[in-house]
Amino acid sequence: MTKPLSLERFPLHLGLGAKAMAQPEFTGMDWYAPYAERNAADGSEGRLVSLYSFSESWTSWERHPVGDEAVICTAGEITLIQELPDGPQKVTLRPGDYAINPRGVWHTADVADHATALFITAGMETEHRPR
Repeated sequence: MTKPLSLERFPLHLGLGAKAMAQPEFTGMDWYAPYAERNAADGSEGRLVSLYSFSESWTSWERHPVGDEAVICTAGEITLIQELPDGPQKVTLRPGDYAINPRGVWHTADVADHATALFITAGMETEHRPR
């Protein structure tokens, strides 16, 4: 058995062959490019599992072109905003609630006070743009 790791500090990659691999410590947005390189062989089937706490709204939009993303609220309240073909949609999550950001849909989030969420993401080729 290995020692426990903090999911907020050390994201988890779920890869082909039902493999689970601890990742190096998260250091910010520059962490994602090396993550993609390390796990490129898993392609669109790989999943990044991460946990983030927020005390303010997001300052950017993002989308995941290779697959859906599950967002599970574990504490507080977070409002996801998705740019769907028929117009923007908002969904507010509270502890135990989840929503899905569909493949390729631009999304962002508002946080009034504090929120923590678990993300299961098809992370390859993720794109960002300013909000």
